[in-house]
Amino acid sequence: MSLDVVIVGGGPAGLAAALLLGRARKRVLLCDAGPRRNAAAQHVQGFLTRDGIPPPEFRRIAREQLAPYSSVHVRDAGVQAIERRDEGFHVTVEGDVQRARRVILATGMIDELPTMPGFREMWGTSIVQCPYCHGWEVQDRRFGYLAPNAEAAEWSLLLRGWSHDVMVFTDDRFALSPESRARLTTGGIAIEERPLAGLEPLTDSPTALGYVVLVDGTRVPRDVLFAHPPQRQVPLVAALGLALDERGYVRIDEHTATSIPGLHAAGDLTTGYQSATLATAAGFRAAAAVNHVITVGA
Repeated sequence: MSLDVVIVGGGPAGLAAALLLGRARKRVLLCDAGPRRNAAAQHVQGFLTRDGIPPPEFRRIAREQLAPYSSVHVRDAGVQAIERRDEGFHVTVEGDVQRARRVILATGMIDELPTMPGFREMWGTSIVQCPYCHGWEVQDRRFGYLAPNAEAAEWSLLLRGWSHDVMVFTDDRFALSPESRARLTTGGIAIEERPLAGLEPLTDSPTALGYVVLVDGTRVPRDVLFAHPPQRQVPLVAALGLALDERGYVRIDEHTATSIPGLHAAGDLTTGYQSATLATAAGFRAAAAVNHVITVGA
């Protein structure tokens, strides 16, 4: 049987898209191969009615709420290929070829974690990306920000909303402009420009940050480190040859359409503004756009 839509990715964006399309009585296959991009995160924060929920429970409830919509099917299976065929698509799901009129990509991104000692072990616990997601839980502690470049260094000023003890680390990778240095200093941000050797945990927990260690042996006490590692598209998306923006995210138009006709995208793979709330909204938007095209026409 031909499907209306195949959704690739079972995170907040994909689940929201499946729910909307189920309610629109479309034939949908949701493919979720895992693992979760935020597998290290223990809670989803800032999501209305679900603040603090563990991610596996969030997904369990979302899948449970898909059950009444008999036209929606969920498979814990990976998608190996997507091929444009005859105004539709052939989607290979673990060897099975599914035909669909439209495809929604909701695959998320892959975080490329640095090889710095201690970083991977503390990622998602003591090392986090978003103060809106994690700031409340670590408020008034000693913050660090590992700035990826000179332009991003002033992002550390935002962190003052959660702590008055904030230090920006440049890791000797770039020079701050006099203007940026003045703004940081005036804003009460400490600046550490020496190269980093690694991260040292507290003695009782390998995931709890104790010190940022510099190459010269200096140990800077910090409780939390904010960082934005580079990201890349998952292999399936990279193989499609989609148009990307200057930061490597999939370009979409106002209707969530990509550069391949009939192929839409939603969630983290399209933007650096990433959270469960925003991904859910993006999935809803993509599903509404796809449903309109299928039902009404372009």
